[in-house]
Amino acid sequence: MDNPLLNMQGLPAFSQIRPEHVEPAIDTLLAENRARIDELLTKSGKYTWENLIHPLEMMDDRLSRVWSPVRHMNSVVNSEALRVAYNACLPKLSEYGTELGQNERLFQAYQSIRNSDTFARLDVAQRKTIEDALRDFRLSGVHLPAADKERLKAIQQELSRAQSKFEENLLDATRAWKKHITDEAKLSGLPESALAMAQQTARNNGLKGWQLTLETPSFVAVMTYADDRELRRELYTAHNTRASDQGPHAGRWDNSEVMEQILRLRYEAARLLGFANYADKSFATKMAESPHQVIEFINDLVQRAKPVAEQELADLRSFAAAELGITDLQPWDIAYVSEKLRQRRYALSQEDLRPYFPVDRVLAGLFGLVQRLYGFNIEQRNEVDTWHPDVRFYQITDANGAVRGQFYLDLYAREHKRGGAWMDECVNRMRTESGVQIPVAYMTCNSSPPIDGKPALFTHDEVITLFHEFGHGLHHMLTLVDYPEVSGINGVEWDAVEMPSQFMENWCWEREALDLFAKHYQTGEPLPDDLYRKLIAARHFLAGMQMLRQLEFALFDLRLHLEYDPQQGGRIQALVDEVRDAVAVVKPPSFVRFQHSFAHIFAGGYGAGYYSYKWAEVLSADVFAAFEEHGLFDREIGRRFLHCVLERGGTKSAMELFKDFRNREPRIDALLRHNGLAA
Repeated sequence: MDNPLLNMQGLPAFSQIRPEHVEPAIDTLLAENRARIDELLTKSGKYTWENLIHPLEMMDDRLSRVWSPVRHMNSVVNSEALRVAYNACLPKLSEYGTELGQNERLFQAYQSIRNSDTFARLDVAQRKTIEDALRDFRLSGVHLPAADKERLKAIQQELSRAQSKFEENLLDATRAWKKHITDEAKLSGLPESALAMAQQTARNNGLKGWQLTLETPSFVAVMTYADDRELRRELYTAHNTRASDQGPHAGRWDNSEVMEQILRLRYEAARLLGFANYADKSFATKMAESPHQVIEFINDLVQRAKPVAEQELADLRSFAAAELGITDLQPWDIAYVSEKLRQRRYALSQEDLRPYFPVDRVLAGLFGLVQRLYGFNIEQRNEVDTWHPDVRFYQITDANGAVRGQFYLDLYAREHKRGGAWMDECVNRMRTESGVQIPVAYMTCNSSPPIDGKPALFTHDEVITLFHEFGHGLHHMLTLVDYPEVSGINGVEWDAVEMPSQFMENWCWEREALDLFAKHYQTGEPLPDDLYRKLIAARHFLAGMQMLRQLEFALFDLRLHLEYDPQQGGRIQALVDEVRDAVAVVKPPSFVRFQHSFAHIFAGGYGAGYYSYKWAEVLSADVFAAFEEHGLFDREIGRRFLHCVLERGGTKSAMELFKDFRNREPRIDALLRHNGLAA
């Protein structure tokens, strides 16, 4: 009873959770759950929501609440001991999940509720929960012969281990590379903020001078501003060969075989379930109808973006040769030359904007926007147990003071923390015997940290990332659905789940929204008109190249899973090259292994689904167009979006929810306009 994971009351006691608590807690819960499922299936004559599904929800919720902080800590305060404990539990949880999905008695119990006369009397969320569950039983192989079920179970366990290994290799490879510099001349061109950050990193590691890393703020600063071309090449090489057979740590944390294993297992699982390939299986839970429909969508955008991107690259080459003496433009030059050209054309740098985005003002503005659109207040709560001193905790209340949601906010890049930005669930909303359980989210970024006693000052890109993740958080926290399987982001088609997050990004470009928070950290002066005009003028700078890069990733991912042939293996590098030849305007050197760090598709949930970002952007841009049409802070439009989308979770299809809000199907016009590709 001393295990804090088994005494979970309210929020997780992060400071008390130790690696040695993890496996015993999971073993205990899985044993209890198995016994409880057997009891539920044995004692009931006629299955109902109350005597079967609700008890299962309560049981699943307890397991989720125990595993959630463990999974999260493994990503944000990773250690060898925690990693061992985490990995020991993955096959156990995978086996349990597959067992549930293949439990024929449980499937028949759900089917009996679906076929009963009481089904029609359930509310829409309950009916959707049951329909989704029946689909998922089939996708788990409930109908398969016993031998195939066992093989599928083994595949899922191997997959969970392989995907975890991919992520570990990437984290270790990212952490392993560091460059200590004692000659400041080597860092010529870096802005004061980047120099101070490198100095602080060195100091934290007991060194004098400066230390560069592959963490995003450090890497981006060097690639964007460092005058030393050789230094840029060195970081580019290290970053683009992480966890691969190339580069400074070639072969040490190599994901090559891990990727092949993941693709092989996904294909085998899909075939066992009767699908031609993993992409087809993936689309069973997507909004898009088929991989081929999405390939047409991607190719259409490629045709629109490529001529624009080719002209952008020609402009970069011309400027690099004429103004910077770079006659052989290389990939490690592009961010640097782009920044110089941006400054020439628009007299604007990300560094010019940074003083106007101090962390506390940005958060106040973000929370103020939520208040204006939806009428909710967000306030910080102190004395909440967290996993790191930098982490903050907030709660969202409605106009009557009732709590709607809570969230942890972990903003800054640091060692032992996975790269990127994400929202994850800590607690799901659901109705229990004691009332409604409030949803709680983890919101994680890897933004520039505070330096030398100054507040953290964000780039505009970092502000956009924060708003994006907060959109996911609002989707999770503002739900009014009381059944966890379709509450918040649950039950939402994967290629629509990015819509609320991408919608939030739009506000980072609007003067009225920026006026809520873009104020100088020392003087409080609002963002000057001339800086704002430059920001908007530069909004579509290199938009064609940026879009092509996303489309390249999406097409590679989809073809990788659609065309997999077990006789040939993944053909990963060959496919990367094919897609680049068809899509990209920038051809990187042969040593580049971006796929070895493509965690979205190999370790996240985006396998055969990376296209979701662009697919959902059609929806998000069209949603934002409603605010452009009626007024950016129009409370009625905000209330409609809240009621039609954010509160509804996965209770209806994404297309139905979109049409409830827009009273029509989505159109691509707004996406093209927002990306500078409109005719």
